[in-house]
Amino acid sequence: MPPTEKHFEISLTRTGKDYADLHRWIDDPDNKNERHDFTRIWDFGPGIAARFGEEGVREYIEHLRVDMERKFKKLRHQYKDAMQEAQIYFGIAAKEE
Repeated sequence: MPPTEKHFEISLTRTGKDYADLHRWIDDPDNKNERHDFTRIWDFGPGIAARFGEEGVREYIEHLRVDMERKFKKLRHQYKDAMQEAQIYFGIAAKEE
């Protein structure tokens, strides 16, 4: 997941606004897991819309999408590496040199 400041840049490029307060709210360490929960969009959406407008809600969803995409990409690489290691361990694959 990119640093919060990277989300500012992404929003600025997409909308012309950095939505820094929104991204800081999403990534607040004490509430980060809860605010990244896709099932909570309906819970948080009205408050975000009231404070940042409908575009802010879209930026919230985009923030979650970017984080999810990067997290899954990282996990795919870790899985690939772990599978390669296991295959070498069990003699299924040769160690790359």
